[in-house]
Formats: sequence, structure tokens, C-alpha cells
Amino acid sequence: MANRLTLPTLDKLRSSVSPDVDVQAVAGQWFSAFTEAIRSKNVPAIIDLLVDDVFWRDMLALTWDIRTFQSTPSVEKFLTDRLPLFTLSSFTLKKDLVELQKPFPDLAWIQAFFGFETTVGIASGVFRLVPLADGSWKAHTIFTNLEDLKGFPEQNGPRRNHQPNHGKWAAKRAREIECLDEEPSVIIIGGGQSGLDVAARLKMLGMKNLVVEKNERIGDNWRKRYEALCLHDPVGHGHMPYIPFPSSWPLYTPALKLADWLEFICTQYGARCVDQCHRDTEGSEPLRSIMSCLPWVSASGMANIPDIPGQDEFKGQILHSIKYNLATDHAGKKVVVVGACTSAHDICADYAEHGVDVTMVQRSPTYIMSVKEGMPRLMAMFWEGGPPTDIADRVGASYPNFLTKLLHQRLTKVIAKADKEILDGLRKRGFKLTFGEDDSGLLSLVLSKAGGYYLDVGASQMIIDGKIKLKSDGPISRFTQTGLLFEDGSTLDADVVVFATGYADTRDAYRALLPESLHDKVYPIWGLDKEGELNTVWREVGGRGKEGEALNGIWSMMGNLARCRFHSKHLALQIKSYEEGIFGTRYQ
Repeated sequence: MANRLTLPTLDKLRSSVSPDVDVQAVAGQWFSAFTEAIRSKNVPAIIDLLVDDVFWRDMLALTWDIRTFQSTPSVEKFLTDRLPLFTLSSFTLKKDLVELQKPFPDLAWIQAFFGFETTVGIASGVFRLVPLADGSWKAHTIFTNLEDLKGFPEQNGPRRNHQPNHGKWAAKRAREIECLDEEPSVIIIGGGQSGLDVAARLKMLGMKNLVVEKNERIGDNWRKRYEALCLHDPVGHGHMPYIPFPSSWPLYTPALKLADWLEFICTQYGARCVDQCHRDTEGSEPLRSIMSCLPWVSASGMANIPDIPGQDEFKGQILHSIKYNLATDHAGKKVVVVGACTSAHDICADYAEHGVDVTMVQRSPTYIMSVKEGMPRLMAMFWEGGPPTDIADRVGASYPNFLTKLLHQRLTKVIAKADKEILDGLRKRGFKLTFGEDDSGLLSLVLSKAGGYYLDVGASQMIIDGKIKLKSDGPISRFTQTGLLFEDGSTLDADVVVFATGYADTRDAYRALLPESLHDKVYPIWGLDKEGELNTVWREVGGRGKEGEALNGIWSMMGNLARCRFHSKHLALQIKSYEEGIFGTRYQ
């Protein structure tokens, strides 16, 4: 589908935009007609307000799922099937959030926010109107999003506990952690940002939960990584729910600083966190027994080392990047890093800066974008001076992934032009470059496999200068006693081989906790489906197994800080609505 789509350019629409267009009047007139048609469930009247290649993206509000419908026939069927199931009311246009936008000279639309209510929920929406040749404006994108459940508001803000607490908090917190007063109703596997975000969301909805973390301390998933690790997303993109980073926070967060922040956040959220060994050996039931009768959320992953023959013959050290810590641990040794994405570049740069002989083995092309040139363009909404985070989140979500891909094809060209010197230098060194699927850059790689890229903060220049050696001329055949043998017959000596090769199939984390009869019923997780939505994540993970057992109440939670912040709310709303018996039917 994505290859057939085009942007709604002014040329395509055979239209133009007057510089003195009254955006409030245009948005208000369209919204009035839209609300009248949708209240009366008049599907033909709604369709008449949309362009033929319209996108309608819904997150739980009307589908109890995360879905995108593209083109009027698809939207018409969706509305015909779903509107009879809902009573929609209380439509409000957010007049202060109506504006004319021109992302490129040949693109223009009016963007507006609105609110409404469904039978069971409070919802929000975003629409974008494009100008037509006859002077009218019609919607090119509509986004509908469930925000809250009626009768079950989040217990924060004006609904928080207003009673003073004199000397009782510590004891109450200790009993809460040990689950002495009441058992949890949800188990969360993993205490990184994914687990903590959904734990906080569930707690605000009044659902007791327990976070089970395999490490000794919350934050160890970042603390025990390599010391040089630093986030490449800007601080505005990474705020966590309810407690944003302080204004003094660095633009790019060091991993060790984030680790301490997660530990702090765990206490401030009031999350109940235990390590699995403690839970299994000191009282209470084993983890598997608890999970057999409670809903549970997996927010964990597993390291991946390719199965390359001869590993048992190699006389040196082999480790995955997750076990790498300090470059000085290998001072005086010859190091090979297998991989050419973010972790590989960071680790190679760390070695090079400490005088260690290091060679990067690139097995497949990598997308390179400098943070300096790319981030202000791709993350403009989350940059300094951008809108509040909750607005930026909804603006970002209101763009269906296939539409965002079209916009990123243009942005990728702009960024590549700005990065020309670096990219040319890499090509001369033999570094293999890609610009992602259909030249859409970072986005397609993040959504398809959560990898395949490096956001350059200096390692690219080290490769160009030869400080990081590069081997990119053939696949690895096997290990030898002294290093690696490649399929073209060449060899590479090494004392240490570090695999910066990402993580295994996300489903393996579930299979490790499930009976074998259910392994084949864990759905694919991540990667795009035919509508351009991510598979399974932030929803249930599967169906029924070989012996009829069901994967009821098993949920997936993963993503970077920004996705976890936004979608943890969606996951919590689904679990809460199941508990309260108000969950509708997913639209199939």
C-alpha cells in the first residue's frame, strides 16, 4: 500500500492557499458539519467531508485496537461497522490549537485538535484539512484517541490524595513493596522504562501491580551497559509520564544518569519492584505460579549472538555488547566489534579514544545521520521551543506511519545533503550506506527492525580518519583459533570479539515463561502490518496454543522513552477496561 501513496501536494490538489485564509472559520465550518454527521451516524455525509485518499487512524477510541484506514472505501466500511456500537457526544473544537501549517513549500494544511466522548470513554482527536480546487477544504487525516475511561479517572491532579501523612509513609511503602496488605492484580516483567511507565499508569488507574526485575537494582538495564552509552534522542523526546526531566537536564542523557533517574522514578511512582530471585525464594509463590492466574506484561528483551561456527575453537574472549563495560578492560588487546549500528559505533569510539586497536566488521548497510543535522529536523516538535509534550505526542501519533514515511523521504534527502561531507568520507573508506526502505531514512528502520542505523556523534569521523578500522567486504565464515575467517578467504586476528548485534526475537522473552504448547501462538512483535501499524506491541501477544490453552491476559510493552510514555497509557486503559468489564470488541 505504501508505494502507491502520495502526499497531498498543492499541485496534486490543483489548489493554492490564500495568505489571509481564516483558519478558524474553515476549521469551525468543517468541524460543525463533521460533528453533525457523526452524531447522526450518517456515514455518507462523513465521507463527503474527506478527500479520496484520506487516512483515519484510531487508537482504542472506536476500534479497541490501534488501526489505520486509508482511502474513503476503507474508512466508509470502518464507520459503517463501528459507529452503530458507540454513542459519540460532547464534541469540542480546541480553538487555540487550530493553525495553518506549511511543512514544505508545496504542502499546506490546517491542523486542529478536538475532544469528544464515547459510550465508555473520554477521547481526543486531530484533523488536517487540505484545500481543493473548488475552494473547499476536506480532511486528509483524522486521528481519534482514547484518553480516559468514564468513571475511572487517573488518580492524580485534583483527584490525588489530599490528606497529610505524618510519619507513616516509610512504613506504608515498605509494606507495599512486600505486598503484605494486598496482592497485585498485574505482574510486570522488567523494570526498565517500559515496565515502570506501565506500572505508573496502572497505579494511577487504581490497579495494584508488581514489577519483577532480573537485576539487583532498578536502572541496571542501563547502569550495567557500557559506560560510554548515551541517548541520542533529545531530552524533550524522552520525558516519562507524570514526572518530566528537570529543566537542567542535559540535551542528550548519559545512560548512567538515566539509570539513577529510573531508580528515583520507581520510588516517586510508588512502584512495587522486586528481583525475581527474591520473589521466588523468600516467601510468596514462584513467579510462574503467580503469572498463571494474573494478567502480566512483558517489558524485557534477550541479547542475540549470531550462531557462527567455531566459537569453541577461538582462544580469545567473546561477549555481547550488553556485557561490555570499559574500553580499558581490553587495553593492549586487538578487538573486533561485529556490527555497524549504534552500539557498535559507540563501543568502537570508546576503544579508539582509549588507544585500543579496534576493527568494526560491517555485515550489512547502515543508515547514518548526524545528530547535529538530523535531530532538529526530525524532532522539531520535541525541541526547545516546541509545544508541550502531551500536544507533541498527539501530533506525532496523528500521522499514520505510511504518511510519515512519505514526509521522511523528503527530510532524509535534506539531512543527507547537510551530512554530505561525512557520507562521502564514509563511502571512500568502504563503509556501506543505506537510506532505509524507499529512502525514508530513520523511520522505516526503527519501525521495521528497531535497528540498522547510527545517529552520528563523532564515530563516523573516526572511521573516516582510520582511528576505527573497518572491514566491510564480505560475510563471516567461522571463528578460528586466533580470530575470524571470512567467506572470501581473508582473516582478521582478534583477542576479543564483541557482538553488537542487537537482540533476539522479542517473542523469545515470552516463550521462556510459557509452556511449549503456547510458543507457536505468540504473535510477531514489532515490524509493520499491512496498515502500517506496529505488530502486537501495546496489546495482547497471542491466541490459542496447540492444546487449546489461551494466551489471555498476556500483554506486550516495549519501545524507546517516548513511545513508552505515550503508549503505556493505551496499555493500561485496556487492562483496566478488561478488569471493569467495559472492554468492547476489537475491530477485526
